[in-house]
Amino acid sequence: METDTDWMATGNCRDEPPATFFPNDGVGVEVAKRICAGCPVSERCLEYALENRIDHGVWGGTSERQRRRILKARRLPLLLAETA
Repeated sequence: METDTDWMATGNCRDEPPATFFPNDGVGVEVAKRICAGCPVSERCLEYALENRIDHGVWGGTSERQRRRILKARRLPLLLAETA
C-alpha cells in the first residue's frame, strides 16, 4: 500500500475546507465534484481512495457509491477468471 501523499498538495482541493469533500447531501457531493473537475491529480486521488478502501467523501471526483461500483467492476473479471 502506497503511503506517498505528496500529490495531495497539488490538488484543486488544497485550498478548500476538508468538510467540503465530506458532504451529507447530494448538493454537497456535486459541489465537491465540480472542484475536482479538471484537477491535475484527480486520477491519482481516485486510485488512492480505491487502493485504501476509503468509504466516505468525494475522492477523485467520485462519490462513495461510484467508488463501490468501480471496485465491483474491477472484481468481476477476477471472479469470472476464478470460475473458468
